[in-house]
Amino acid sequence: MQKNNFDNKNHLITPKELKNKLSISQDIKNNIIMSRKIISNIIKGKDSRILIICGPCSIHNIKEAIEYGNLLKNLSLKVKNLYIVMRVYFEKPRTILGWKGLINDPYMNNTFNINKGLYLARKLLIKLAIKNILLATEILDLNTYQYIDDLLSWVAIGARTVESQIHREVSSLIDIPVGFKNNTSGDINSAINAIQASAIKHHFISSDENGKLYIAHSKGNKNCHIILRGGKKPNYHKNDIIKCEKNLLNVKLKSKIMIDCNHGNSNKDYKKQVSIMKSIISQIKEGNKSIMGIMIESYIYQGNQILDMKNNDKLKYGISITDGCLDFLSTKKILLEIDNELNLIFKKYFFK
Repeated sequence: MQKNNFDNKNHLITPKELKNKLSISQDIKNNIIMSRKIISNIIKGKDSRILIICGPCSIHNIKEAIEYGNLLKNLSLKVKNLYIVMRVYFEKPRTILGWKGLINDPYMNNTFNINKGLYLARKLLIKLAIKNILLATEILDLNTYQYIDDLLSWVAIGARTVESQIHREVSSLIDIPVGFKNNTSGDINSAINAIQASAIKHHFISSDENGKLYIAHSKGNKNCHIILRGGKKPNYHKNDIIKCEKNLLNVKLKSKIMIDCNHGNSNKDYKKQVSIMKSIISQIKEGNKSIMGIMIESYIYQGNQILDMKNNDKLKYGISITDGCLDFLSTKKILLEIDNELNLIFKKYFFK
């Protein structure tokens, strides 16, 4: 086996090798460090802007992702009260079966060229980062996050892994703000427990950038928060928020909450995301100060389409192949409305 034969199905490129192959400039590094600090301040309540994590359910087409990123960047320049980060998800957690994402199967044909998937994922993030587009993803497979961690401003731990000890340990190790989703049943205590666990030091077995096992000693991550994504029923309503605030305060955590507008909250009806966002802004107008973020599944065009691996060349352009997404024009309209509403709210408090 040749050491650098990355097309070999059984030889995995190491994070260090890929980062050397696709390096980033100091300007990109500085921009990401600054964005993490801003997001940290939003979580801590030191920055009054609302954090918006917005983008497709999953990335399956590089050209489309770049087009969407450009659209989102242009929108971010038009808002004052929103801090917009693009959702760039490369891995899909599956309850049973299904396409697991661009890293696992980049050609969407069961060839599972993971080396190519890692290469494409990092290359895409760099192309977006060069344009000062801020980036977010979900940490799912703990062997892959080190290939792209230096390009991320924010990460999520999903509903299926929020109770995982190793995901909490890794969250305590990384210098990136982390959002923990409530679990699939809707229980919020799993996410609250994860925030507490991630804030403290841990000692555990991990792998370094050379792919070698070592004993990791984490310092703890104080920049973590909860994401309400619904479960058996939605949990974005006023009473749900009040309950979450109390539970956070009971364990001496800041009551800072992000709301996922899709998944359990929308009952997977992507169109409901607009009404959910309107509910959120109404709560903020009524005086709520704990809602610090909104997550939206959005793409170039609305809806989703079924992936047929035997005919993936027939996929329609700009439409999700996983969860249904809000189209960009609708996304832009509602986010501009929210920004305007927040502007009025902040003026009201300022002149009060």
